[in-house]
Amino acid sequence: MSDEARPPQPRYGQYATSEEQRARMGEPAPAARPVSPPTPEVAARPALSPGRLIDRAATVALLVYGIVSVVQSIPVVLDATRLLQTMGIDAELADPAGMRGWGVLAVVVLTLGWIATALFAWRRARRRRMTFWIPIVGAVVFNVIASLIVAGPLVGDPAVMDALLRTQDALGS
Repeated sequence: MSDEARPPQPRYGQYATSEEQRARMGEPAPAARPVSPPTPEVAARPALSPGRLIDRAATVALLVYGIVSVVQSIPVVLDATRLLQTMGIDAELADPAGMRGWGVLAVVVLTLGWIATALFAWRRARRRRMTFWIPIVGAVVFNVIASLIVAGPLVGDPAVMDALLRTQDALGS
């Protein structure tokens, strides 16, 4: 190899390791420091802004209203006679026992719907996102589903349909 292809020779120990440099200068090796385990840094979450506090309060209030509504609807949905009285229909169901099963299904849908709504709102709140709309949408969706579950057997009952037609005739004349 020619002299031109070689890298220039180091001057003044610029390629020497730090231990070699200390040895040539006559300095002692540094004492080993005890290694402490790294402490995890806990990222402090910033305080919620006033708008977010209002959002959280509205979400909690709507969820509380929702669970109260679900609990209050249980006796009405399970008792067909009470349900017809609440709806203002003067009729006697042909099969009140069959209606109870549909009422139980409606209660299950409302309860599971409230739980799903609360979990979804909680997850979004943890990510610091707007959550007040979740209980509103959940209430609309699951109340519509529960209403359709209960309305199906009611509309199929001849006595209820007759009472509804009589009411319609009375309003129309």
